Amino acid sequence: MNVKILWADDEIELLKPHIMFLKTKGYDVIPALSGMEALEILKKEFVNIIFLDENMPGLSGLETLQRLKKLYPHIPIVMITKSEEEHIMEDAIGGDIADYLIKPVNPNQILLCLKKNIDKKNLMTTKVTIDYQQAFRELSMRMSDHLSVSEWEQLYKDLVDWELQIEKIEDASVSEMLSDQKEEANVQFAKFVQANYLNWVNGRGSEKPLQSHTILKEKLFPELSETTPTFLFVIDNLRYDQWRSIYPMVHDYYYIEDESICYSILPTATHYARNSLFSGLMPSVIAKKYPELWLNEQDNGSKNQFEEELLGEYLKRYGKNIRYSYAKILNAEFGKKIFDNFHNLMKNPLNVIVFNFVDMLSHAGTDVNVVRELADDEKSYRSVTASWFANSILLDMIKYLSEKKVKIFLTTDHGTIKVNRALKMVGERDLNTNLRYKVGRSNMDYPSKDVFEIKNPDEAFLPKTNMTQRFIFATRSDFFAYQNNFNQYVNLYRNTFQHGGISMEEMMVPFVKLLPK
Repeated sequence: MNVKILWADDEIELLKPHIMFLKTKGYDVIPALSGMEALEILKKEFVNIIFLDENMPGLSGLETLQRLKKLYPHIPIVMITKSEEEHIMEDAIGGDIADYLIKPVNPNQILLCLKKNIDKKNLMTTKVTIDYQQAFRELSMRMSDHLSVSEWEQLYKDLVDWELQIEKIEDASVSEMLSDQKEEANVQFAKFVQANYLNWVNGRGSEKPLQSHTILKEKLFPELSETTPTFLFVIDNLRYDQWRSIYPMVHDYYYIEDESICYSILPTATHYARNSLFSGLMPSVIAKKYPELWLNEQDNGSKNQFEEELLGEYLKRYGKNIRYSYAKILNAEFGKKIFDNFHNLMKNPLNVIVFNFVDMLSHAGTDVNVVRELADDEKSYRSVTASWFANSILLDMIKYLSEKKVKIFLTTDHGTIKVNRALKMVGERDLNTNLRYKVGRSNMDYPSKDVFEIKNPDEAFLPKTNMTQRFIFATRSDFFAYQNNFNQYVNLYRNTFQHGGISMEEMMVPFVKLLPK
């Protein structure tokens, strides 16, 4: 179907050469001599784009623009004018135009404008598809190499870059191609983690990633000052791609001075990773050093209720005897209460604020059908996160701190992955409920070739409550389902977002230093 252009200009006769040129390029032009005539035509005709002369007798171009935007907000409008006066440009741009051209226009300018506003999506689809097909082989070859920690971080960033580009073109075949490549990358990443994890946590080897228990010591503490405030925002369960989706909104107020990829410890779950983040210690060390601040899997109560106390002890151990605040925001009302107190928080050298929305989103996606439909794939999961952020008290806080020229840091405890393949397992009734890792006795039965086993929790600095206890971790996009009621588990949990196991999405998380503009 040809693209239809409505061109409103009181000197339309002078534009016949342009109209003939566009016809040879496959465009149909419907002429109008005034703004009123253009409005009448639109009652009967569908058009793809409108060219609007700014200086017409009767209803002016700007007045016509206002009416068109009310009646047909979805149609792109290109303003064409002889005048270069700044206030006219500002009025037109403020009226949400698609483009602005100054007479005399030549045919190639018009053609470029049409391609940008009408053909852009098709041109982008073609270019992104070709570029990714060329990159596919190079990415696959990199995966087959023995990558270092930093090389894995870069590979993951590159895959996320492609994912964010490909989601804009909505090409199912290319999306599926990338999804398969990410799955293969996670197969190789799991092998990499299994071969190196115990060395990392035991301080062996030449290259170790920043992990949950070392992030603050390495990245935050050196930045603290007794005379200026610093804010650390921890968004529970925030993946690197979700960070990338909200950054354009942050960019209006802050620029990135440092963006690091850090590794969540195992299990990639709040109980372990966030307690480790705020204490600077591995889980078994917390349990031994601060037994009153640690709850094991089968203990009753919130497993993260002592984060503020752990943070205080952490600061003391590193000689940071400073005032600090800690707040965990679970709802908008409490978030507003914290924000209203920001004038007092500005007196503290350190303020830590935890937001639990993304974690609640992933859990709601399992339990609530409406949420599951809203975030049923990677693109919509990012979209819902970005929508929350755009309307959140967190963004209000960031705007406020930017005005006050306050340095901020943003991170998370772990990410999450969409699971789709169930692994049958058998265990005792007191097994933990997480779908991506299990803690139990040696009588657990599971496909050992598909999991990462830690038979001696002491080696991984994980709490050990009995002599035969072990941890097992799902890799790739697998999840554990009990042999009894297996089909029910599969139907309930397949294609939901889970965490606790080994994948790039769960383990490789952002830690960002932001400076105000």
